[in-house]
This record gives sequence, C-alpha cells and structure tokens, in this order.
Amino acid sequence: MLVNCVLARDMVEKLAEQDEAEVKSIVPGVVPKEEGATEPAEGSQVSGEAPQEQEAKPQPRWYVVHTYSGYENKVRQNLLHRIESMNASDLIFDVIVPTEEVVELHQGQRRTVQRRIFPGYILVNMILNDHSWTVVRNTPGVTGFVGSGKEPTPLQEEEFQKILQRMKAGAPRVKVSFRPGSKVRITEGPFADFIGTVDTIDEDRRKVRVMVSFFGRDTPIELDFLQVEEV
Repeated sequence: MLVNCVLARDMVEKLAEQDEAEVKSIVPGVVPKEEGATEPAEGSQVSGEAPQEQEAKPQPRWYVVHTYSGYENKVRQNLLHRIESMNASDLIFDVIVPTEEVVELHQGQRRTVQRRIFPGYILVNMILNDHSWTVVRNTPGVTGFVGSGKEPTPLQEEEFQKILQRMKAGAPRVKVSFRPGSKVRITEGPFADFIGTVDTIDEDRRKVRVMVSFFGRDTPIELDFLQVEEV
C-alpha cells in the first residue's frame, strides 16, 4: 500500500513538470506565477509607464475693449462693480484707462493734464471664456471687443509693454495745435512777439522750425514747442 502511494505521488509530480514545460514551449516568455505573488491593483501605474500630462491652465491676456468716447472712466467703474457682483474676480484681474501727462498751452498759460492715449478704448486683463466675455461685453457703455470677427484678439506682450512705457514716461508730452503752414507767435527769446509760419515739426525732440521774416528775408528759427503759440 505504501509503495503504491509513493508511485502515485511520483507520477503526479512528473505530469506537473511536463505540463509546465509544454506551456513554456507553446507561449514563449510566459513564466508560471510564483506562489504568493499578487496581481497589480486595477488602475495602478505600471513601472515604466509615462505619467499623463496635465492640461495647462489658461493664462490671462490683455484685451482691448471699445467704449463710448468720453465715458472710459465710467465704463471702468461699471465693469469693476460687475466683476465683484458676478463673482468674476478669478477671471478678470485688471481694468485700465491708458493715460499720459500732457502739457497744453491755453491763452499763453501752460498746464499739465491727464490725456487719454486711446480715446474710446480701455484695456482688460482677463482669462477669456463665456462667463468673462459676458461680464465685460454687457457692461453699460461697452460696445464690443477689438478683434477679428466675433473672436476677441489679445494684445501681444510687446504691444502692451509699449503702451505701459508711454503711460510711465518721465517727461510729459507737449500737445500742440499747430501744423506745418500754421501761423504762430514766438513767446520767448530774442524773437519774442515775432509772427512766423511753421515749417517743420519734430515730435521726438519737441522742436518746431518757424520761418520768420527778418530784414525782408525768411529766416528759419528752431524753437521749443513751448516757445510758440498758434495765432
């Protein structure tokens, strides 16, 4: 009886070894699961598998918004109120009316004023989606976004930087009403009270060349913008 049991056990072990050898020969690379080994959990990342890339978060851009001319500051206040009341502060971050300091000549007096760089427009820093578009577009005084077709076009970074530099310029710009051919009076210097004709205007240097009749001959005189006034 004991001998029969031993023989039966040997036969079972040999059959198991034969089955394993057949599996290896039929399916190359298949390794029998070791005792105690566990299957990886469903949904777990397999070693060596590349992680999925996260979608990039939209970044705010500067957009140009058209308004009724002369109402830029009022529109800005209306929009700031709507941003707060419509919970859009996480989408709309800043609203500015681009202005610059300008020296004007009025009745011989100089005065420095704040002048709008782009009358009828404001700049809005925002992440554009349906909600932020609605908040801005339906603000009283707003007539639309600047862009191609129905899609608002954001400013390029270099375009916005140029506007910013102009707003932060140290010396105020001089606003003049005269043009080439205009009659002007010289207000300062050795030719004060002389009447002449504007020949050329140099905006960058803030200089004007005036042709003045001197001893019967037209003489060119270069003057500062603030040294002449239109007659």
